[in-house]
Amino acid sequence: MSWTEVGPLVDIPKKGSRVLVTAEGDVAVFRTSSDQVFALFDQCPHKKGPLSQGLVYDNRVACPLHNWVIDMNSGEATGPDEGCTRTFETKIENGTVFISL
Repeated sequence: MSWTEVGPLVDIPKKGSRVLVTAEGDVAVFRTSSDQVFALFDQCPHKKGPLSQGLVYDNRVACPLHNWVIDMNSGEATGPDEGCTRTFETKIENGTVFISL
């Protein structure tokens, strides 16, 4: 598996995100209040809203455009909404965040 360094965990705000620009499109890297890290393709499955600008709570992010809630473990929309965005595996080593692209 190939890992790409994102940067120090402390550079990602708690309950916030950082965007990693890739050849395939932007990837949003999220940090929860409990320091878990998730990475999603930075497009809501509904209208392609930037998930990186959404509200993070628990292991979910709410899209800033229409409040679709995405489970960051699976990339699946929750509730009555249906759709999915791509997820990426993450890891933290010595305080540095990596994602598998």
